[in-house]
Amino acid sequence: QVRLVESGGGLVQPGGSLRLSCVSSRVTFDNYGVGWFRQTPGKEREFVAAIAWDGRSTMYADSVKGRFIISRDDAKNTVSLQMNGLKPEDTGVFYCARRRSPFNRSASDSPSEYAYWGQGTQVTVSS
Repeated sequence: QVRLVESGGGLVQPGGSLRLSCVSSRVTFDNYGVGWFRQTPGKEREFVAAIAWDGRSTMYADSVKGRFIISRDDAKNTVSLQMNGLKPEDTGVFYCARRRSPFNRSASDSPSEYAYWGQGTQVTVSS
């Protein structure tokens, strides 16, 4: 069974930075796209960023463009999300997810495209 583990969350002041990591155990990330999603209480999970299986295609929510960078290191079986210029509205539980099918050329913002999800890591942006 695929197991995804997120780390790197925490409490940060507005304008600060955090780097989230997602590690896959038992099954490699190779050949699969990976996405990051965020959820806050009472709201549906929303798309944040995604990267295609080969790293050539990335996608970002409008709210994080220019501030967040998604990257992957298949040798370490890790996908990272560098978050800069954090705002209070970025607060939430961040989840990484692996695509259901391999070799998709484009990154995807649709939760239904992802079959495996981590347990999430809390990010709180507050002064």
